[in-house]
Amino acid sequence: MSVTIYHNPACGTSRNTLAMIRQSGEEPVVVEYLDTPPSRDKLVALLAAMAMQPRDLLREKGTPYAELGLGDPKWSDEQIIDFMLAHPILINRPIVETAHGTRLCRPSEAVLDLLDRPVEHFVKEDGEVVTYRRT
Repeated sequence: MSVTIYHNPACGTSRNTLAMIRQSGEEPVVVEYLDTPPSRDKLVALLAAMAMQPRDLLREKGTPYAELGLGDPKWSDEQIIDFMLAHPILINRPIVETAHGTRLCRPSEAVLDLLDRPVEHFVKEDGEVVTYRRT
């Protein structure tokens, strides 16, 4: 299985995650999910692979979350998925799929456990240094 990242190039966490993947020697399939949102079936499969409920994947900041009243518990999982499909910006990112699993990579270094040859040292865009040793 190749590496796939559901990516937003405007997001620093997503850019750092993509850079870590590439520095590990992988060239991932990059899905800019705002332009090419996942299908309902794919989004449901991603949620299942991450053992997450739809609400767990909702992004609030910089989205129509408040305007749509998505904090209200009245919305079912199916309705939350409908909102995500209608407004892909509501899908938190980056999501990475590899043979080792699928994960919402927040923080970006969460991707390292998913890679065959993770980098041991990485400097994020903001200057934060990540040191990694597989446990």
